[in-house]
Amino acid sequence: MSKKGIRFLLYFVGLFILALGLTLNTKANLGVSPIISVPYSISQITGYNFGDLTFVIYAIFVMVQIAIHVKLKKNKKIMSDLLQLPLSLVFTRLLNIFFAYIPASQNLGVRLIVLAFAIICTGVGAAMSLSMQLVPNPGDGIVQALAERFNKSVGLTKNLFDCLNLCITLCISLFIAHRIVGVGIGTVVAVLGVGRVIALYHHIFGFKIKDLI
Repeated sequence: MSKKGIRFLLYFVGLFILALGLTLNTKANLGVSPIISVPYSISQITGYNFGDLTFVIYAIFVMVQIAIHVKLKKNKKIMSDLLQLPLSLVFTRLLNIFFAYIPASQNLGVRLIVLAFAIICTGVGAAMSLSMQLVPNPGDGIVQALAERFNKSVGLTKNLFDCLNLCITLCISLFIAHRIVGVGIGTVVAVLGVGRVIALYHHIFGFKIKDLI
């Protein structure tokens, strides 16, 4: 298989693992990743489909990216932005499939194990897909676009964007459900743990990735 073929294969395998990780995060019921906390909380409160709501949020992310790139006159990036929409559709269908068929447990020990697997899968999936430098996931794409717009580091922008999502989730939860939905110890672990898994992945496989790019 050619290097380009391997890149596409690893990219889609990475998206598959990422979708599995995000779903496991929700199934642990200990608090979800900040990037999906808004659609998850709305889904839990209203009963609307989690994958469909995630697609709506991702579509908003894409529109924001397009607006930023138009303003910055980076028109070449707009096509990559638009390609995130079909990617998001496929990705959120995977979320729906995993969400429907992966059972949840009420046992705290099992939930902690599920959370650990969720962090590992999310980190590995994100690292695999991002490192192939193809079409970014909208959650990562908007962070990169905002970092360009405000001339800030991607790391700082990611932290601030996560905080924004958590604030929105808390407002939706408290004002509509009058309780906190989707935010918990698992959210904190996701914020801290996923980055470490990504760093470890690049430390182990970084040299092989450079050969493919």
